[in-house]
Formats: sequence, C-alpha cells, structure tokens
Amino acid sequence: MPVPFEALIPFGLLTVCFAATGTLFSIAKRATNDWKPPRYNIDTWDEMMMERDRRLTGSFRGQSTEPIAPKEFATNSVWQTERVN
Repeated sequence: MPVPFEALIPFGLLTVCFAATGTLFSIAKRATNDWKPPRYNIDTWDEMMMERDRRLTGSFRGQSTEPIAPKEFATNSVWQTERVN
C-alpha cells in the first residue's frame, strides 16, 4: 500500500525544523569558540592553557606567537586576592 501524500507534508516540516535547529545550534557553538570546532575531553592541563591564552589574547581560543608576553600579562594574574611580598 503506498504512503498517502498527506503524510509527506508533516514529515517534511519535521525534517526541516530539526535540520534548522541543528544547524543554528552548530553555528552558535562555533561563534562562541571564535569560529573553531568545539573542544572535547578537556583535562586540567588544557584548562590551564586556555586560561593562559585568555590572559594573553583575551580569548579562550586565541593563541599568540609572540616570544615575549605583553607587560599586562604580569599584572592580570588569576591570583588577584593573594598578596605578593
């Protein structure tokens, strides 16, 4: 027995809705990662390097190729509440 054509319209609408939602979610996820793919299986070392990159460049995904850190890097430490003697 053939499928009635009336069933194809809701099926097409559902397919388009799921595809549009998935595509928009993927675009939003990449936009928050500086248009790079998301990171998976992040361990403690990766988190420390991401924090260092954020302090150097202002972005978690940005990386710097400069051999010398800028002067601001010395004062924007994550240990702001600890007094240095």
